[in-house]
Amino acid sequence: MPLDLPPRSVAERVAALNARYKHHAATAVLEHALKDADLGRVALVSSFGAESVVLLHLVSVIAPETPVIFVDTRMLFAETLEYQRQLADQLHLCDVRIIRAAQPRVAFEDPDATLHQFNTDACCGVRKIEPLERALSKFDGWITGRKRYQAATRSDVEFFEAEGDHRIKVNPLAHWGREDLEDYIVNNRLPRHPLVAKGYPSIGCAVCTSPVRPGEDPRAGRWRGAAKTECGIHYINGKPTRGTAPQEDAA
Repeated sequence: MPLDLPPRSVAERVAALNARYKHHAATAVLEHALKDADLGRVALVSSFGAESVVLLHLVSVIAPETPVIFVDTRMLFAETLEYQRQLADQLHLCDVRIIRAAQPRVAFEDPDATLHQFNTDACCGVRKIEPLERALSKFDGWITGRKRYQAATRSDVEFFEAEGDHRIKVNPLAHWGREDLEDYIVNNRLPRHPLVAKGYPSIGCAVCTSPVRPGEDPRAGRWRGAAKTECGIHYINGKPTRGTAPQEDAA
């Protein structure tokens, strides 16, 4: 009887997955990889933002039982909360998990809801990063909407990435461009986030998001006037990339 082999590291599993699926399209990556033992238990993390409907629709068609994690920071636009309810119903998502920060922690860290005015990283930490980490602790990987076109630091994003030594990040839309997203939304007649038509091409919390003027970068309305460019949930080479490069929504 052969000896049991030691479990492979996250990096080894990621290398195997990328080799296995490198010539696949986004739909094939989702369809096959979600059942791959090297990936394990996976959830989709979605902001239900400007581009989120594409990945949500793909998952609803291919694997509607996939858990969908939505972080409600309690500072989101009312339109985002309504859009989340609309998509969950219209796409027949089977397992949407709305998570929030523990109220005792929020009461201690941000008792008057003004933390975002002087420490945006701390606000994101308590309202988004910590709740998401708690939710993801039950999974071996998570699906994101990261794409190569979004930033120079993402130009070589693969379908699968190692998130430190504990989890795998899946980026099925890594090779898609803006025109691909637009075509998919139009061809599938998917509803858009209502704020997109009002000048919000990237949507986060209401207190930290403003409309974008013609000619501005699509992310210009996020944390306007601050060096911060992303909330901190994404990592590169196992390290948080806060304030280092433009980042899009999780999905």
